Amino acid sequence: MIKNIVLQHKGGYYNYKIHDSKINKLCNGFGSLKNYLNDMFVNCPDEYFNFGPRSSGLKFRLNLVLHQISGHEMNDLARQGLEINKERFRDKHPKIQVFLLENDDNTIAMEVPIWIHPDELNEFTHIFKSKLPLTGHIDILRIEDGKIWIWDYKPNAIEEKYAATQIYFYALMLSQRTKINLENFRCGYFDQKYAYVFKPDLSLINAKPLLEFL
Repeated sequence: MIKNIVLQHKGGYYNYKIHDSKINKLCNGFGSLKNYLNDMFVNCPDEYFNFGPRSSGLKFRLNLVLHQISGHEMNDLARQGLEINKERFRDKHPKIQVFLLENDDNTIAMEVPIWIHPDELNEFTHIFKSKLPLTGHIDILRIEDGKIWIWDYKPNAIEEKYAATQIYFYALMLSQRTKINLENFRCGYFDQKYAYVFKPDLSLINAKPLLEFL
């Protein structure tokens, strides 16, 4: 039911897992996402992840409309994961990720490897000043109400400055790899108290982005 592989990439080991039965149930209309998730067990280009820029290292803000929510279901799921898995894992991330994958009806994958090549970045190419792919690992992938949700756990979400940028590029990368239109994606980051959600804006791909460098 749950497939697992440990990927050795820059920054450590990433425990990539998918939930087969939930993927088969929820990925109707997203066949290329299902194919991609399965393909990463055999064809992940590991060399991309050991050099070049990472989405988690992007230190600028995009002109995104961000909504703060208190009492989101992801907050409750985070609290449950931390409590139930407190003796099972040392770090907070796997406590929450594995709990979601095993118990949440909408979570289909964790630590999903993704990348995008410079020539696929359109107006964003000049930001990275690198000929190497931009890479990342999605904490939690969910399907809800016919949308693909990309979630990142941030232990102190209210203090985050650049999380939305990181997750926006996760959506951009997964959209490019699966050829699923960005309109089908939603994004968010969360802790036990707050969730921050946004719709990845298509205009940022085709128009010169409004950036705030801090």
